[in-house]
Amino acid sequence: MPVIAPMPAARPARISNQRDGAEEAAAAGTTVDHLTETYRTHYRSLLGLAALLLDDTASCEDVVQEAFIRVHSARKRVRDPEKTLAYLRQTVVNLSRSALRRRILGLKLLSKPMPDMASAEEGAYDQLERDSLIKAMKGLQRRQREVLVLRYFADMTEAQVAETLGISLGSVKAYGSRGIAALRVAMEAPA
Repeated sequence: MPVIAPMPAARPARISNQRDGAEEAAAAGTTVDHLTETYRTHYRSLLGLAALLLDDTASCEDVVQEAFIRVHSARKRVRDPEKTLAYLRQTVVNLSRSALRRRILGLKLLSKPMPDMASAEEGAYDQLERDSLIKAMKGLQRRQREVLVLRYFADMTEAQVAETLGISLGSVKAYGSRGIAALRVAMEAPA
């Protein structure tokens, strides 16, 4: 009696290939779905971060959009999806620096007009304080300003600031304390 060899099962091989493909996609880096969810969740906070480093809304939106485009382009290099947000923050900071470098000459040449403030207007004093704080912040060294903005306006921990800027935790503390001291001096000085 002839022996019939069983046929190889094609279906399990297909399932195995699908699983291997999913594992390869996960190993390849951040997925588009993860990036889309990160966009939905963190777009506003990244826009706020850019707004603290730049001075106009259009540039902030451009910087954040460019950051997402760059992360999307480099998503295969971002192996850990948990680090996508940190990579986005770093990209926003770097793009903001670049935007400021390109406009530094224009910012020096343009003088900002004094805000229109009526003496009876509520909040006029707050506006003056805010303007003097912004002026004092612009007078700080670049690193001091970045550390203070990320630490106090973006509400990041010192460790997150260190990771975002690519500096040590001790440097974050040093730049932060020196920046606050310089702000106190600048804010107490008569205008």
